[in-house]
Amino acid sequence: MTDIEARNVHAAGRLGLEDLRDQIERGQIETVICAMPDLWGRLVGKRVTAKTFLTTVLGDEGLHGSLYLFVVDMDMDPRPGYALTSWENGFLDCRFVPDLDTLRVIPWLAKTALVICDPHHEDRDEAVAVAPRVILRRQLERLEAAELRLRCATELEFFVFRNTYEEAWNQRYRDLRPMSYYRSDYHILQSTKDDWFVRRVRDFMDAAGLDVEFSKSEWGLGQQEVNLRYCDALEMADRHLLYKNGVKEIAALDGLSASFMAKPSIDEIGSSCHVHCSLWDTEGERPLFWDGNAPDHLSALSRHFIAGQISHGRELAVLLAPNVNSYKRFQAENFAGVALAWGLDNRTCGLRVIGEHSSLRVEHRIPGADVNPYLTIAALVAAGLHGIESRLECPPRFDGNAYDAAALPQVPGSLDEALALFEESAFARDAFGDEAFEHLVNFFRQELDAFRRETVTDWELVRYFERV
Repeated sequence: MTDIEARNVHAAGRLGLEDLRDQIERGQIETVICAMPDLWGRLVGKRVTAKTFLTTVLGDEGLHGSLYLFVVDMDMDPRPGYALTSWENGFLDCRFVPDLDTLRVIPWLAKTALVICDPHHEDRDEAVAVAPRVILRRQLERLEAAELRLRCATELEFFVFRNTYEEAWNQRYRDLRPMSYYRSDYHILQSTKDDWFVRRVRDFMDAAGLDVEFSKSEWGLGQQEVNLRYCDALEMADRHLLYKNGVKEIAALDGLSASFMAKPSIDEIGSSCHVHCSLWDTEGERPLFWDGNAPDHLSALSRHFIAGQISHGRELAVLLAPNVNSYKRFQAENFAGVALAWGLDNRTCGLRVIGEHSSLRVEHRIPGADVNPYLTIAALVAAGLHGIESRLECPPRFDGNAYDAAALPQVPGSLDEALALFEESAFARDAFGDEAFEHLVNFFRQELDAFRRETVTDWELVRYFERV
């Protein structure tokens, strides 16, 4: 155990405010990271000295940062077309409002705690409607009004390479050395060889209160899967964000690099983010998907929920596959969901129904590891709720190989197609509201514009450099 681990592991996990005060007083916490999720699904924010957090962030002055964080591209360059803020109004500030329920120690960083914040407007006590965490909150409020509660787990895969991030960058991410050199899905020998790193991930995540269930080596070379235990939807999105960021930070500290790209190589399997979800009563005591007397033990509520996912799957696909690269993962017989159909324990379907009694759930297999968890879960809530409220009829169960069933509705084939479907969707506009909807449309439009106009791919160079 390193010095950092020894100093932090005893204090790790969730913190109440008084716990934080006590640890600051005893010198166990010196820094509080105040961060919020951006549209890319990254943590953005500030490191604050512990005493300043207590006196300033939680005081009348508060913590402030630029709204430009919600209008920039991956390189932090402001993009045009947003109503929220721009060059014309000088990129206004927002207030970082800490959600103290998310306060926890980050055990892989020395004497550090973290709290997730929601952005609020400077001139009024109102959350910024386009922030992903706010978008999810508002969908969950709609669900709560219908006396329903969503519990879920996001099942993330990622690749680990023996190169540092800096080495990978300098090599333009070519010829990297994966952790494993042969296929080793479920293979204990390979996972033993990798466990010096993966065990650190498991232990640190548990110590931060992120509740790991298990880990395994995956099919891809160097690919790993570490699963978190299911919980309420907003908490799951928060855990997903912290886990993904934490894996990258731990990898960097260990001289490795980790990637959550949906498809890092066209010759390699992709990385998924299967979303397991089920509905419960508002107290979280009674599961609502199981009906022992119904066909396939699926309640009428669960069938309406599934019907909503299938009915709106294509027009909401941009929130499940948000990047140009996302669509490279959708290949037949690659274990990525491409068919908008459901089946019992059928991994060829986009929606796989598994479990029994309280564990009965829908595993949504379409999202990749590159998703923003807040936007993905918000999309599933919106679609499922519409299916329930409109009593949509669930299509018949699909048996067999869904990859061979050309008649089934399919996910869009590109970000262009997915954005066009989203942009034309009256359902999506109504579900998310005009402000958030227009902001999301422009966000994806700007990413497409950057890809079309601002890059020459390796494929183009190999194909055209000499031969045209």
